[in-house]
Amino acid sequence: MENERRKFIKQAGLAGVGLAGGISFPAALTGSPAKTLTEMKRAKQSIIGPYGPWLDQVMKRQLPSLSFRNDSFTDLDKWKSLALGRTKERLGIPVLGELPRVKIHDSHVYDGLQIEEVSWQLPYGRPTKALILKPEGATGKLPAILAFHDHGGNKYFGLRKITKTGKEQHELMSSHQEHYYEGNAWANEMAKRGYVVMVSDAFTFASRRVMMEDVPEDQRSGLSDRDPEAPESIEAYNQWAGQHEHVMAKSLFCGGTTWPGVFFAEDQMALDLLLARPDVDEKNVGCGGLSGGGLRTVMMAGLDHRIKCAVCVGFMSTWTDFLLNKSYTHTWMTYIPRLPEELDFPEILGLRVPLPTLVLNDEQDQLYTLPEMKRADLILQKIFEKAGATNSYKASYYPGPHKFDQAMQQEAFSWWDKWLKT
Repeated sequence: MENERRKFIKQAGLAGVGLAGGISFPAALTGSPAKTLTEMKRAKQSIIGPYGPWLDQVMKRQLPSLSFRNDSFTDLDKWKSLALGRTKERLGIPVLGELPRVKIHDSHVYDGLQIEEVSWQLPYGRPTKALILKPEGATGKLPAILAFHDHGGNKYFGLRKITKTGKEQHELMSSHQEHYYEGNAWANEMAKRGYVVMVSDAFTFASRRVMMEDVPEDQRSGLSDRDPEAPESIEAYNQWAGQHEHVMAKSLFCGGTTWPGVFFAEDQMALDLLLARPDVDEKNVGCGGLSGGGLRTVMMAGLDHRIKCAVCVGFMSTWTDFLLNKSYTHTWMTYIPRLPEELDFPEILGLRVPLPTLVLNDEQDQLYTLPEMKRADLILQKIFEKAGATNSYKASYYPGPHKFDQAMQQEAFSWWDKWLKT
């Protein structure tokens, strides 16, 4: 399954480059720097055919209406109030009610960490499972991290993607951590540095996934919930769950909400629970994650400014990149109808200005094009510069494909240390 998924991502990334990037020819072959006929034809191509360039031009006639880059916005606080309100409206964030009771299922020590296995019940779905990790024997209030797991085309797993508990690790999670995180359970590594780290299963992942018994039989593709931990059962489930995403997204739209809106509501509840802990310094809390975790970072850090310091990994580009080149490599969890008219994608994260923000990119990331990653970087630079907060923003680029390897982790950890250990 993992090899097939990697093969798909690689092929998808190469296809995206072929469609969007065109083919470069040396001047010696073309006779002049002018574009070749092939290049001109490819410049008009997009993943939605002739409609891509037209739609992109519609978007680019002017800056998005609520972009802080507009000269009309001169008061940072007034702009943030307006733009935050509109973004939350577009997300259709569901109201989850009062803080749920946290149930502790297990507490043990592993590799120098005190680990709690907990859950809480939201108004819908099965209980959300989470892990809370902190240094063994730690006392007093500690800075905290809300750590987000990735998507990875694997909805059967959630928090297990970035943690280890000392209990037997599933073979698929060993390979997952090796592939994306250079063998590290990065949530554990962060906790060892003196943090309380919370990792919860996201909406439709792991404990929050859609179970076969909860959907009509004719929608199950012959699957059942029996023998769930077998690799072949997990592969079959993940294939079904990927195909089910469009069904979930359509239903969420019909319910007046969006997938990012549900993510935000559930992650905000996790943040509320984290801040309610007596061992957490509520003034020094950060969040971050790779890929789908980077998407959740954009929403969480952009919209809830109790997050003092954010690290977005492997999820930064522009709406243009999705529109013309890469939407087919991304989940339905990304999109927010009408918001692109008002804010470009990086400007959602920019809503947190002047709070500390780090973006980590992979130069050969198959899910984006490098020019649009750099354009997103430039947009964020302009936002932080206009707010007089250039020292609070940084973007870094690393060689290689979609990942959060140890070198990237060290930069992320150092960034959190710089801003949260006051």
